Amino acid sequence: MERRTLEPRPGWQQTVEDQGLIYPLTRYPDDSLRPYWDESAYYVFSLPEVEALEEVVEELHGMCLAAAAHIVERDRFADLGITDPRVAELVAEAWHRRAELPSVYGRFDLRYDGTGPAKMLEYNADTPTSLVEAASPQWFWMEERFPGADQWNSLHERLVDAWRKQARLLPPGNPLYFAHTAGDELGEDLMTVAYLKETAEQAGLDTDWISMEDIGWDRLSRRFVDKKLRFIRSIFKLYPWEWLTTDRFAPHVLATLDNGGGTGSTMWIEPAWKMLLSNKALLAVLWELYPGHPNLLPAYLDGPRELASGPGYVAKPLLGREGAGVTVHEAGSGTGSGTGPADAAASPVVRDEPCCYQELAPLPSFDGNRVVLGAWVVENEAAGLGIRESAGLVTDTYARFLPHVIL
Repeated sequence: MERRTLEPRPGWQQTVEDQGLIYPLTRYPDDSLRPYWDESAYYVFSLPEVEALEEVVEELHGMCLAAAAHIVERDRFADLGITDPRVAELVAEAWHRRAELPSVYGRFDLRYDGTGPAKMLEYNADTPTSLVEAASPQWFWMEERFPGADQWNSLHERLVDAWRKQARLLPPGNPLYFAHTAGDELGEDLMTVAYLKETAEQAGLDTDWISMEDIGWDRLSRRFVDKKLRFIRSIFKLYPWEWLTTDRFAPHVLATLDNGGGTGSTMWIEPAWKMLLSNKALLAVLWELYPGHPNLLPAYLDGPRELASGPGYVAKPLLGREGAGVTVHEAGSGTGSGTGPADAAASPVVRDEPCCYQELAPLPSFDGNRVVLGAWVVENEAAGLGIRESAGLVTDTYARFLPHVIL
């Protein structure tokens, strides 16, 4: 793994926008615009290195499925903050019926510096983004800048194939709706959903558009409907399950949930069992089940334990994205922040909100840039890589996306 610099292509912004990345710039607090898609540098990997990472990702995915089974079998939903018995029941049912429910993709965030074993930081298997840039613009960038090279990127083909194989699980006679939220100011969620809709269409599925805000509830038929009052039988949503089960429509979602048994009315993709994999409590369960595993970091739910006096720790809210609410605590310190080392304190801090306390493994620095690997999984198989850089230890909304090649 190596970081190299390169002169950006003339007109790069228009190029990547034409390829679906309509959010190539990020607005900073000082109101300046800086590249989110950053092709002034790129990362190089060897083929054996990528093959080894693929094996790690697929092993981690299998371990996560085993951890999900453990949570369901031992009724540990409260550890995930799932305290509503009805939600827990439906998640468990979805888990047991998972072979009957379409499930497409997820993204591991990994710490890796090219020398030691990759370490799992978290797994977003419900609403992962940064898919468009990983699948499309970086592939075309490679073809233009490094013709004949390769890339860890079979995302597009695998997504199309996944929809094609899982089409039989969808309710017949109705389009598969693709939903985004109208509150998405940057367009990232919109374009992620648009790209997934395109892959489904290439697989031969009948699809339709809708925003989450335009989904209606028909009180007479007790069904979710679109703006033309057409029944929504199946829908892909980039809308977290923790919102779907707590907002004002949650009782209707739970009452009409199709978990593959044909008794409900609306099938949601990703399915409800993905709540088990997109919760930071998963990290602590994994460490319980696989203590000392070379690709895991020690993690606990009841506090930082020995991490406070040893390597330090990161406190992560059980639910969240883009680094929100994450605090970093260096060894021997208590209080901390999401932007840098913790302030000195005599004892570790156990936060009031439910958190996972994970060993601090500072992101590796390449030329002063903190790097995290986003490794994609499609239908249980490693499918691609996206790389983000940030200035601090937490990968947040100001991170930059950089392409990569295998040379």
